Amino acid sequence: MSQPIQPARRIPDWIRVRVHEGEHYRELKDLVRRQRLHTVCEEAHCPNIFDCWNRRTATFMILGDVCTRACRFCAVTSGRPTELDIGEPLRVAASVAELGLRHAVITSVDRDDLRDGGAEIFARTIRAIRRRSPTCTVEVLTPDFQGDPDAIRTVVEARPDIFNHNTETVPRLYRRIRPKAVYERSLGLLRLVKELDRRMVTKSGVMVGLGEDKAELLQVFRDMRAHGIDVLTVGQYLRPSPRHAPVERYYRPEEFLELKEQALAMGFAHVESGPLVRSSYHADEQVPPRLRALAG
Repeated sequence: MSQPIQPARRIPDWIRVRVHEGEHYRELKDLVRRQRLHTVCEEAHCPNIFDCWNRRTATFMILGDVCTRACRFCAVTSGRPTELDIGEPLRVAASVAELGLRHAVITSVDRDDLRDGGAEIFARTIRAIRRRSPTCTVEVLTPDFQGDPDAIRTVVEARPDIFNHNTETVPRLYRRIRPKAVYERSLGLLRLVKELDRRMVTKSGVMVGLGEDKAELLQVFRDMRAHGIDVLTVGQYLRPSPRHAPVERYYRPEEFLELKEQALAMGFAHVESGPLVRSSYHADEQVPPRLRALAG
């Protein structure tokens, strides 16, 4: 039985985004079309697309544009993927080189239809970027690979600089918001990354406004630290369409600041917390100093 469509809450002034299709926005849009690539910026209806694209940054989405899951917060098309584009890693690498990026973010749809969940394509993309742009740092934002340790190892061995996987929300809301995901599996993935390479930076993010309470959020932060996660992002959930999960409430800017201070006190190396923060928003500014030094 389908969920009833609920009226959208009025978006507060501190979340409103100015639409500005500047020169770099059009340039990057043309590049993405020419290279036949997808970006999460477009597919997920990200509110920061104009800001990021005008800064010549984008999050490339590999493994196609059809996701095998149907999370209730996400605007990416769900269904049965029909293809696997093995030339995609080379086109992503060419685009990173053409843009002259210092930091590249690579994410994907979930591909539960593939034996390795798409891990090998992630690895090929990382290596292709390394060959074309050796000083560019690489961040991956991966699916959970259904907890397959071999798939996780495949990506780690390709040596991304930052390994990101979002927990998205508090455990109590998983059944409603992420019905095919498992909270413990997401945390376990990032713990395994640290076990495989203790120097690799791990990162995760949560959305607020889905019906969680502060105590639950802070427990998620503590769980992340217990699993060795270095970087945390916290942002406001914004409903992509009336058919997605409703926004239960909008957090005020001072609440995001308070969450940041509390998370930093737990020992995170870096925390981005704000209404428009997304896991890859201004990700180039979140690169730890030691990685910047290595990249020159």
